[in-house]
Amino acid sequence: MIPVSVLTGFLGSGKTTLLARLLRSPQLARTAVIINEFGEVGLDHDLIETSEESFVELQTGCLCCTIRGDLMLTLEDLLARRDAGSVAPFERIVIETSGLADPAPILHALMGDAEISKRLTLAGVVTTVDAVNGLATLARQPESIKQVAVADRLIVTKTDLADRADVDGLITRLAAINSSATVLKASFGEVDPQRLFDMGLAVAAAKRVDVQAWLGVEAQARDHAVARDHSAHDAEISCFAILRAAPIRAVTLTLLLEILAEHCGADLLRLKGIVNVAESPDRPAVIHGVQHVFHPPAWLERWPSADRRSRLVFITRGIPQAWVEALLAAVEAEVCEVSAKPA
Repeated sequence: MIPVSVLTGFLGSGKTTLLARLLRSPQLARTAVIINEFGEVGLDHDLIETSEESFVELQTGCLCCTIRGDLMLTLEDLLARRDAGSVAPFERIVIETSGLADPAPILHALMGDAEISKRLTLAGVVTTVDAVNGLATLARQPESIKQVAVADRLIVTKTDLADRADVDGLITRLAAINSSATVLKASFGEVDPQRLFDMGLAVAAAKRVDVQAWLGVEAQARDHAVARDHSAHDAEISCFAILRAAPIRAVTLTLLLEILAEHCGADLLRLKGIVNVAESPDRPAVIHGVQHVFHPPAWLERWPSADRRSRLVFITRGIPQAWVEALLAAVEAEVCEVSAKPA
């Protein structure tokens, strides 16, 4: 499985500068990068071979291509070239979105396409936020709030141009929108490339100790008061965690996810969780969803810690935590009632 990372961020957030530096990093050799236009990134002096206008090999071993109308067609073409040996055998893919793009459709495609999902796995979302203008952008542009809300990594850029107080204020605001994401600071476009890709469901499932960090439950609990104070200013975006000490039946979990997908799809921006499934108490299920699309559960070999509570982290728009709590309780009660009926 080849991991795919989505790089997003609002116009002027420093995404292009970050991407250009990443493409020159030896640590990102054997990476295929799909970008919107080459003109957005200064790569001319790095180009050594051009087989077609849209496929370019770089001296660092990276491969760049442009989106050919449909992202899935581009990915299929890229994989076909890899299989045929006409391009270097890249080990990861980075997809850069436009500054105004909603990343959700890309995530849906990667998680929902049956053929693509056999070869590619979503590693996570990296969102850049401008330290100088980030607060103003979040106040004016709903798209920027959604880009922050779905992120696994938040990169605060241009920290060399901003006052420390402004950077701290922006980080506090980001925690109010999405406290489960890890925040990194980039100065002059520099950030450790490895920190951008040690994320996502695949990594969390492979490294059991990282599940807690991926969920971000501790950060969510720590920043709960901050999130509550800012919720009115963030277009009703909220981040909350639901914990259950008692195991959850598999049918309860299935019904809950189906109801959420059907009735809350557009407003369920992100859902991550580790679940103690009653039928499999020694192997927790890790779940991941974006709006109405859910990744198939990943089953861990064992619990990452002594804490065996189910933890569901929600990032929503206009969906109260109390409503989700009541829904889960209602589904649990319904399942118990049906199970209690004589056959």
